[in-house]
Amino acid sequence: MLTTDKAACNILADLLEAHGVKWAVVSPGTRNAPVIVALERRSALRCVTVIDERVAAFTALGIGVQTGAPVALVCTSGSALLNYAPAVAEAYYRKVPLIVVSADRPARWIGQDDSQTIRQPGALAFGVKLTCDIPCGIEGDSEELWHVNRMLNDALLTALSGRRAPVHINLQLDAPLNHDRADYPAGSARVINAVTPREDLPVAEARELGCRLASPRRVLIVAGFSAPDARLNRALGRLAELPNVAVVTEPMANLHGPPFIGRMDAVMSGMSREEQDVLRPDVLITTGGALVSGSLKAWLRRVTPLEHWHVGLTDTTIDCFRQLTLRVEMTPGIFFQQLASAMQPHRAECDYAAAWQHAVSKGLASHDAYVAAAPWSDLKAFATIIPAIPARWNLQLSNGMSVRYAQLMDCSRIHRVDCNRGVSGIDGCTSTATGAALAYTDAPTLLITGDMSAQYDLGALFAAHVPPRFRMIVMANGGGEIFRVISATSKLPELDEHLACKVTVPWPNIAEGLGWDYAEAEDEASLAAALPRFMTSDSDRPALLVINTSGEADATILRNYYSRTK
Repeated sequence: MLTTDKAACNILADLLEAHGVKWAVVSPGTRNAPVIVALERRSALRCVTVIDERVAAFTALGIGVQTGAPVALVCTSGSALLNYAPAVAEAYYRKVPLIVVSADRPARWIGQDDSQTIRQPGALAFGVKLTCDIPCGIEGDSEELWHVNRMLNDALLTALSGRRAPVHINLQLDAPLNHDRADYPAGSARVINAVTPREDLPVAEARELGCRLASPRRVLIVAGFSAPDARLNRALGRLAELPNVAVVTEPMANLHGPPFIGRMDAVMSGMSREEQDVLRPDVLITTGGALVSGSLKAWLRRVTPLEHWHVGLTDTTIDCFRQLTLRVEMTPGIFFQQLASAMQPHRAECDYAAAWQHAVSKGLASHDAYVAAAPWSDLKAFATIIPAIPARWNLQLSNGMSVRYAQLMDCSRIHRVDCNRGVSGIDGCTSTATGAALAYTDAPTLLITGDMSAQYDLGALFAAHVPPRFRMIVMANGGGEIFRVISATSKLPELDEHLACKVTVPWPNIAEGLGWDYAEAEDEASLAAALPRFMTSDSDRPALLVINTSGEADATILRNYYSRTK
């Protein structure tokens, strides 16, 4: 095989392939050229080139979230690596195993005023499980080759074991960087595999936990963001059929079924404090990532359940509601499957699930009435868009108001819903969506974003990899609407200039320059007219729909929505 003569790069390519990496997102550079050569010449690896390293990192994140598999991310030396920081942080909290590979100059040249040199090892320590620094000049040294092989295997096994997370591989590469070797035996690097021990509860322990949750104890299960999981879906569905159990899900939990209670902001904002308190659980069980719903979080901190269990593979004690009593370090699908079986013999009369269903009916009726009477606004637009999304599409949401509006709507028909809620930043939302669209080929991926988030990540639209099936809706309300809604900023005199920022972007010109389909809507009638063509999935190029509303009016309508029972 003709490839680079850098041994570490070839060992890395062998091991990435062996450990299940199928995608690599690379950015151009001289120092990382040997890495790109080694990866590009492997037929099992698909290399995507993205010039902007920040966009590249979020693109890799989107691929990793969509596929559930490790993704390699390759940059040159110097400040390029630092651009990965936001996406690596997001990947850490979303448990996405990014394999960050940074090319570096030999250690002897760091700090010597040589160009493009910084202290790269440890630069991402805040968001990786492991950093390994691979020395240069190992060719011909059997002990160094063994050492490098061991370190690279260790890095990949670390990323993929236990609580999955990124790792950082720093490759020191010395000149010359453009020499080849024609006789490299691809796949010859020694692969170290790991056997994962059986992960389930002893039957007696599962039964004991089932007894602890037996009726008349009122059990509330709350699911935050996670990838679709058929086993977890089935198990929680069985639990939701018990009269003493209620299962609350957010759209990004990607759990579907009639027993589940979604749209918690719509439900709870239509209830009085006294009505909310009636639903206080005896035992709270949480799983998945951070919640979007501020009202649900505030309520759970206030009502103080007697017990709180958290289920999932973690490396810290997650006590978001300040009353944790039990950590269950298991894959959620396995645990809840066992728990559902253990609780079936204890089925008994209880009104807890029925009380929740009554509250849901009341809250959603109030929601429907308010939205029907509301004037043109972001709220009205979302109420039109979400039901129009085809079932097989994937929905990506930006942070800020887009994810909050979607929380109010019924997203249960949609194949998958995602948002960067690990860190909840507005940076990289568009890049993540384009990466996810690359990896999801069954149907289009739709991104709904605010104009501030879209402007922040505009470089993603100019990347060559954006697939024709990508769709993007921009809620153009003149800037950061969230700052007009939340009490901390809504009345500040600096609001317009320094927070909401009055964003103006020439979207028609950008769409024309990119060769995308383009449409605008400024009221209910024009949105209804634009959606059918926009939602056509057989278009041969991406499409952009800009929805114009008034940020000031949007904020007033939403504040009144949340206070409609007061």
